[in-house]
Amino acid sequence: MPWAQALLREQTVYARVGADGAFVTDDGRVEIRYKKNDPRAYKALAKNLTLKPGQLLADDAFPAGEFVAPKSPEEAKAAKAGKPGKTGPQATPTGSEWAGAVVAYADGACSGNPGPAGSGVYLLRPDGSRREEFVYLGVGTNNIAELTAILKACDAVDDDIPLVIHTDSQYSIGVLVKGWKAKANQELIVSVKAAIARRDHFKLLYVAGHAGISGNERADQLAREAVSTRKSGARESKPASAGEPTELP
Repeated sequence: MPWAQALLREQTVYARVGADGAFVTDDGRVEIRYKKNDPRAYKALAKNLTLKPGQLLADDAFPAGEFVAPKSPEEAKAAKAGKPGKTGPQATPTGSEWAGAVVAYADGACSGNPGPAGSGVYLLRPDGSRREEFVYLGVGTNNIAELTAILKACDAVDDDIPLVIHTDSQYSIGVLVKGWKAKANQELIVSVKAAIARRDHFKLLYVAGHAGISGNERADQLAREAVSTRKSGARESKPASAGEPTELP
């Protein structure tokens, strides 16, 4: 089915339409995308959408994607206020056993689902140094990319160092923490659980995606870099001295 440009609260989006140009609705909601070639799918109330004049767009510009859960009113309020709330990273555990913990953000990306997939990891060390990794996985699913990102974050930090990983993948939280029964990716899930089990001090925390959390946004960029370049790589940064730039190139 084709797509058409529409206005959603004065923002231009791409909405699913039929051959007649009318919105395709499911319980009053329409599938939308904010960008072409972006697998992140959302749903908006048809009554909040206004079609823009123009030609219909081919379906091949919009890969099959996974729906992103909408923010709760509390999450939206916290994000707008710039507060952590439920949208921000949960607090890093406190206590002497967490001294020297490395904080990581892990994310996955997929152009189509399945399609070319990549994982991104952004590590923040207590001394201020950072590590970035982007890993191209070939053809895979978004869930595989998300789980692999968590595994790569574990592999990048010695087992005896406390590690806190933030992920925006509710699937990963479910199968790794909440005991969800996975129908696929069992071998990968076993590998991630084994990497976690080796560690004495480990936390996997949820952070809402695309909510302006800088570490998570950077991990997302790295995952997309892997997909777009079809390459893997890593970058390191030292703690910045006075007058030196603090950002990785």
